[in-house]
Amino acid sequence: MRQIASCLGEYAIQVSDQASCSTSSTHSWISPNQTPSILTSVASLHKTTLSNQKHLLITATWTKTHTAQGLTISFGPNPSPISFKLNTGSTLFRKKKKGTKLLEFETSKIELSWDLSGAKYNAGRPEPIDGFHVSILVDSELALVLGNEVSVSKNLQPGTHVAKSHLVSRREYFSGNTLYTTKARFCEGGILHDVLIHCDGETEGLKCPVLSVCIDKKTVVKVKRLQWNFRGNQTVFLDGLLVDMMWDVHDWFFGGSGPGLGVFMFRRRSGTESRLWLEEKGGKKEMQEKSEFSLVIYACMND
Repeated sequence: MRQIASCLGEYAIQVSDQASCSTSSTHSWISPNQTPSILTSVASLHKTTLSNQKHLLITATWTKTHTAQGLTISFGPNPSPISFKLNTGSTLFRKKKKGTKLLEFETSKIELSWDLSGAKYNAGRPEPIDGFHVSILVDSELALVLGNEVSVSKNLQPGTHVAKSHLVSRREYFSGNTLYTTKARFCEGGILHDVLIHCDGETEGLKCPVLSVCIDKKTVVKVKRLQWNFRGNQTVFLDGLLVDMMWDVHDWFFGGSGPGLGVFMFRRRSGTESRLWLEEKGGKKEMQEKSEFSLVIYACMND
């Protein structure tokens, strides 16, 4: 994202109250025949603090394409110097739905354990929603659990220390048309919200694209003449918190060096933070050091 803080448009100072948004137009701009885009990859970045106060970044990436499906666990900042991969869609994986793996990262010994034998998936999504667990022990401390924590706890050695861990960011990659649907929690123990992003046309003499964002079936952001307002931000009140919603769809209209991705970001703002956006320079490191959650959606619009 290119220094979006310096590209603020007419939407920069607007603040929407999600609870007060009208529901009369909910989904009125969505064709009932339109199929949501395909979610091909989900990457969750977790920050773990061990008992020796050492911080460790762990990224779990679930992928699903026409030819492959899998899970990758990586350690450290990107690009990760070490990772572990499971090809969950292969025929051979049927015999390896349970297993363990030992790795070494820097001076630490890592033990991974997984059981995906009863994993249940929502249609079209790469990550399981129930019936599985993946656990990661670092130097005999439980650093991270994905899935069923109860199943992992039953198999822990007595006295195993449980490290502190929190979700820093979640990145989702979509491919298809311009209708994206997902779910997200913006605070620990918060409500799981339905998030919908849609880009459609509007007739005002010319066919002008319009960007609409819904949370829990209520429109909270609507950007007209998107080809001129291709970068911007707006703040939404959600669960009593300020959540900055930012977009950059420049490459949809004007192309770029990459695959023409649109980028949408929802980021919970801390009470002392005044900036709406993290500058590209040093932004990734700063985001990793903060505890505020962010959801980033990368959208590839196919012809």
